[in-house]
Amino acid sequence: MRKEIHLRPWLAEGRLEAGCDEAGRGPLAGPVYAAAVILPPDFHHPLLNDSKQMTEKARETLRPIIEREAVAWAVEAVSAAEIDELNILWASVTGMQRAVLRLDPAPDFLLVDGNKFRPFGRYGSRDYKTVVHGDATFASIAAASVLAKTWRDECMRSLAKDYPQYGWDRNMGYPTAEHIEAIRRYGYTPLHRTSFHVKELEDTLFNL
Repeated sequence: MRKEIHLRPWLAEGRLEAGCDEAGRGPLAGPVYAAAVILPPDFHHPLLNDSKQMTEKARETLRPIIEREAVAWAVEAVSAAEIDELNILWASVTGMQRAVLRLDPAPDFLLVDGNKFRPFGRYGSRDYKTVVHGDATFASIAAASVLAKTWRDECMRSLAKDYPQYGWDRNMGYPTAEHIEAIRRYGYTPLHRTSFHVKELEDTLFNL
């Protein structure tokens, strides 16, 4: 029997809260995606959970439901070049901030997955809360995790058509054995994150 998932609908009832999350911090290639979602206070779906705990089919089932029923949602991509410039942590935060700024209506408060964030725009340090494992705690963060993950996977499948030898439609840019071997054989692409160093590729880096 499937265990029922209980996610919190809000931190403070009656306040317009947006959940924020990202997908793709660990890959060697491709953008990091970030999403911000405001859910109706009565939103519930039995499949909704931290996207990493969901099957691909469940995520793809939920994506259109979230996009249709959310009060507001936005997704932003931060490129590999910008990741190299900012570092992956602040590139992820920047993506979440950009997504929040696109929400209409604007949220009163932000629930952010993880433990790092910073003030921006109208949002000071009292206008957000970071939550470790927030995507397994709050429904809005879980919904953001689903959108960020599904949008990024779709992007990587598309990019794989231009660079089929790297297997991005299967590994999504993560440092799998297949991907590492492809880099050894074919080198880096403009979509690789040059600031990411992998021990297995140290000899390759000397040949750049």
